[in-house]
Amino acid sequence: MPTDRVPAKFPKFDNVEDERRHRKQRLSAAFRLFGHFGFDEGVAGHITARDPELLDHFWVNPLGMNFKQIRVKDLILVNDRGEVVEGTWPVNAAAFAIHSQIHAARPDVVAAAHAHSVHGKAWSSLRRPLDPLTQDACAFYGDHAVFDDYTGVVLDLEEGKRLAQTLGGNKAVILSNHGLLTVGQTSVDEAAWWFITMERTCQAQLLAQSAGTPVLIDPDQAEKTSRQVGPPIAGWIAFQPLYQWIVSIQPDLLEE
Repeated sequence: MPTDRVPAKFPKFDNVEDERRHRKQRLSAAFRLFGHFGFDEGVAGHITARDPELLDHFWVNPLGMNFKQIRVKDLILVNDRGEVVEGTWPVNAAAFAIHSQIHAARPDVVAAAHAHSVHGKAWSSLRRPLDPLTQDACAFYGDHAVFDDYTGVVLDLEEGKRLAQTLGGNKAVILSNHGLLTVGQTSVDEAAWWFITMERTCQAQLLAQSAGTPVLIDPDQAEKTSRQVGPPIAGWIAFQPLYQWIVSIQPDLLEE
């Protein structure tokens, strides 16, 4: 794929090996971008990509490796029992508890992203949905939920199931006193972009509320705008400039 322009349409694959490589490349790029934006915090945070062949397996970051260092060859493959079946690093127990249940409950989802980003954490403490304050915020209008309970680090599969149930058919869920989680129906690109723009949306609302009383976009316009900026393909397209940029300055992320 040329690196000097955004692709015109979502790629198609002739074989599962090419599709797997593509998902892993996008996953590694997403981690580098999360690191660039400051979404890394110790060992917290994870992005997963469903394997295109082994549908109950997913690729994820190794426990203890910094987002800024992850390459394609560092990703680990985890099965539905939490066992690492490819790779030598351990899996984050919270990543398995959360992502295994999301992938099980949402067979339509290719990828899921969760991190402890600053503004997402701050907004999550309010335990309320985001308002349609901006055009970008409308991507989440009527398409995100609030998991309004906090019981500590998510290590129990039952807690993961409850989280997945709260997510429902939405693209995102706010985890109270915890952070944000987004999913992509078509791609890793989509899940990563929804997380990036949701974090910024939290920041924008926090800033607006600190300055005064924000004026909401009216429901009809918010609904119309959500159909323009919120579909899966819109999330995928929005990620492409970031992908091209991060690969151009950190090409080592593609090492297999």
